[in-house]
Amino acid sequence: MYAIVNIAGKQTKVEANKFVYAHRLAGNVGDTVELGKAMLTDSEGTITIGSPLLDVAVMGTILEHVKGDKVLVFKKKRRKGYKKLNGHRQQFTKVMINSIG
Repeated sequence: MYAIVNIAGKQTKVEANKFVYAHRLAGNVGDTVELGKAMLTDSEGTITIGSPLLDVAVMGTILEHVKGDKVLVFKKKRRKGYKKLNGHRQQFTKVMINSIG
């Protein structure tokens, strides 16, 4: 069984007993969080679509807070001597999906 859930503004496919990386969530390691209502569920070939949401809650446990890979942003204006290099590392939360529904 899997579900499509809106986590922090992103639609994510989640399955029970698997983990997913989401944008940084409030909470400490070991806390149980409700990731919201499901938008779509698939249970052994039976697909249920909500309009817009189903009455199916997705629960998870926060495993750890991590940083993503570094993304370099380089700006340059030719013939002007202007160069700028910035780096960014996105904050993520690793969440273990406990139950769907």
